[in-house]
Amino acid sequence: MRRSVRDALVGLTILGGIVGFAGTTLWLRGLKIGANTWKVSANFADATGLAERSPVTYRGILVGSIGKIDISPKSVKATLEINKGDLQLPKPVFAKVVTSSILGGDAQVSLVSLGDKLSPNTPMPWSKECSGNGILCANDIIKGESLMSISTLTEEIEKIIQKADQQNIVSNLVDSTKQFDRTQKNLDELILQTKEEISRAEPIITNLNQATNHINSILAAIDNPKTLSDIQKTASSTRSLTEKIDDLGSDVSKIMDDKELMSAIRSVTIGLGELFNELYPQGTNGPK
Repeated sequence: MRRSVRDALVGLTILGGIVGFAGTTLWLRGLKIGANTWKVSANFADATGLAERSPVTYRGILVGSIGKIDISPKSVKATLEINKGDLQLPKPVFAKVVTSSILGGDAQVSLVSLGDKLSPNTPMPWSKECSGNGILCANDIIKGESLMSISTLTEEIEKIIQKADQQNIVSNLVDSTKQFDRTQKNLDELILQTKEEISRAEPIITNLNQATNHINSILAAIDNPKTLSDIQKTASSTRSLTEKIDDLGSDVSKIMDDKELMSAIRSVTIGLGELFNELYPQGTNGPK
């Protein structure tokens, strides 16, 4: 009887230890008994470092783990088991493979949400009311980003180099460099010619400055009240002289229009001519 009781106590102790160990393990992994666990799928082009039971975090907080990984020729599909029932992630949402520290460590999946803040009455992701409009819901499929490593970086560099070779980017760059050198030489020649033209233009600029100074001096003299008065007097005198000349011209015109006067002048002129012919006949040298 005592032995059976002792065996029962040992069995209960072992069972309690197993239950306690299992509960501690679930607690460390963030799993809660009775919690609303929901799943989403993430497609990765490369899932290097991921394994089943790898942690799933959001903003550094453990929210679940990877339940299953399916591999296909085109991608790797990981099922993310989220054990935090009240986690509401506004879309767009993607999964990114990261390491547990800056220096490396085990790979894990980090959920990244880029959407706006949700309203308070938004349904929970595991509920039937979750329509997937603006919020990540259970059984949704999201895009995954692979972990950047030396190998992936090397592959990307090789792809870039191959693309550069196909498009002759390097040769085009060399040609562009040569063209730049030629342009630089032409630019140097243009600068030298510009300097020569500037040196030739300096005397012209000097003469223009002197002419400008003379013009300014003339304008300053004209702006003098005394000079303006003299100019006005000269203009007035010129106007008066012009009027007198006009009057004289009108008088001459009147004289020329007088036929009797013009006939008398012609008669006098003819008489004087005959008088001189009588006084000084032809062949004589005139009065002595």
